[in-house]
Amino acid sequence: MTHHHEGPRLPEPRGPVSAAVKDHLLDAGPLPRPEAVAAAPAYGDDLQLALYLCYELHYRGFAGVAPDREWDPDLLRTRAALEHRFLTALRADTPVHDTLDDALADLLVEPSDGNGVSHFLRDEGELWQLREYAAQRSLYHLKEADPHAWVLPRLTGRAKAGMAAVEFDEFGGSRPDRVHAHLFAELMTDLGLDTTYGRYLDAASARMLATVNLMSLFGLHRSLRGALVGHFASVEITSSPGSRRLAEAMRRTGAGPAAEHFYDEHVEADAVHEQVVRHEVIGGLLADEPHLASDVVFGIDATGYLEDRFGAELLGEWREGRSSLRRPVFSEISFIS
Repeated sequence: MTHHHEGPRLPEPRGPVSAAVKDHLLDAGPLPRPEAVAAAPAYGDDLQLALYLCYELHYRGFAGVAPDREWDPDLLRTRAALEHRFLTALRADTPVHDTLDDALADLLVEPSDGNGVSHFLRDEGELWQLREYAAQRSLYHLKEADPHAWVLPRLTGRAKAGMAAVEFDEFGGSRPDRVHAHLFAELMTDLGLDTTYGRYLDAASARMLATVNLMSLFGLHRSLRGALVGHFASVEITSSPGSRRLAEAMRRTGAGPAAEHFYDEHVEADAVHEQVVRHEVIGGLLADEPHLASDVVFGIDATGYLEDRFGAELLGEWREGRSSLRRPVFSEISFIS
């Protein structure tokens, strides 16, 4: 059996379920029993890390884990149980709009009294908080657009063409130096962070893992293609105003030119993407498959639900002067702007 040594190292488990999955990946040990999965809190550290470990096999894998573990039938059965637990909770807990028009309208309207993470970082965030935010979000941004690519074979016509056009931009428009994941790595360098893929997995909170797991869940299942399009729409439509605030935060704190550039790039690009996603991707998908409208709505609203939970966690910790990370991963560094 050949081993794969190029992915990140396996993280420390966060409970019995993730410990069993890790042991199975390394030594083909016994996987968690169904009752253990059913008992694990749906949004908790243990289940979310276990699910992340399963999903990462479809991205870059882990050092020391054989590539053929990706299609290990026993592991896939466990992953299905983890997904069922997560998806069932999401369907029960997510406040869902009545119509797609309502869901999109709410995405397009910026609240006049915005109080989210990007507002906090713009107005009063300190450099250490920007560094924590980037460390946590690296799990998302270093694979930005990858899970959305999985939907391309499942789309046709306008939806496929529109999706491919936006993805082409996300992947740098054929220029490796403009791939958005590369631009985020340069932002991390400005902030004094390690750009190694998966470096901050051990430090990221369960709420952050859930936001990444959501796009993997939607991306890997053809039955959830409508939800994946909804997720994509949510990200692209809300990105431009949030990125403008984060660019201002980077400028105010003297984070560095690459840190500013990442968000400046998203202000411009995602304002265009928003139009393509609404009119071509969603419009094209529903012209072909109108029955998927409710799935698109669920994708939009589940994305917002998990992002709001993550944002509330960050602001709760920071306003108390505490770190949002599960464990310290960098010492205090003084940056001189």
